[in-house]
Amino acid sequence: MTEEPQRRRRSWLRELPILLVVALVLAVGVKTFLVQAFFIPSGSMEKTLHGCPGCTGDRVLVTKPPYWFADPQPGDVVVFQGPDTWEPEAASEQPSNWFSGALLAAGRAIGVAPPAGDDFVKRVVAVGGQTVQCCDVQGRVTVDAKPLDEPYIYENTPIDRRAFGPVTVPQGRLFVMGDHRSISADSTQHLRDRYGGTIAVDDVIGKVSMIVWPLSRFGGVDDPDPQGGP
Repeated sequence: MTEEPQRRRRSWLRELPILLVVALVLAVGVKTFLVQAFFIPSGSMEKTLHGCPGCTGDRVLVTKPPYWFADPQPGDVVVFQGPDTWEPEAASEQPSNWFSGALLAAGRAIGVAPPAGDDFVKRVVAVGGQTVQCCDVQGRVTVDAKPLDEPYIYENTPIDRRAFGPVTVPQGRLFVMGDHRSISADSTQHLRDRYGGTIAVDDVIGKVSMIVWPLSRFGGVDDPDPQGGP
């Protein structure tokens, strides 16, 4: 090998660690501020995030800019860090050593590994200052005494077990429910905790904007306003 190729090779080897660090910083920056991939391990959002009964494992993109200058709105599907009173809906994998821990963290960053046990995905039903309860004469959830229009519901809880509230959501907090109502451990299952079942706006990681896997379900995630807004 001539002197010039050897010099280029040594230069590339010196630059490689710098390039890897730059790539890592960019990846962390994108995850922190722009978009993050998530693996959905439970069926609490069927069929919005799972196309068939009992299916799990959709991969979704969660975008963060929508909440830079605005709070989540009714109908938004959000990923959030659950209060310390919420139990995980799915078992969280525990790494046995630093290497498997690093692999798990990398897998969570790109949405191919189950999320941490305190991460949840639900739909916003009511926001700060609103009063939510169930049910009206047709078994519908109401917000400020007006029934919600919820076409996304899959397998609702039997009507004789739906009643809850009224709950007035504190400012800066949200009332969230799963679309698969009969199995979702959501705000309605935590009404007696010190947060009244609500979650903090500040704990919202981002808005679920797109399903990226499986490819047969690739596309955006609907977020109709159940309160009848535009």
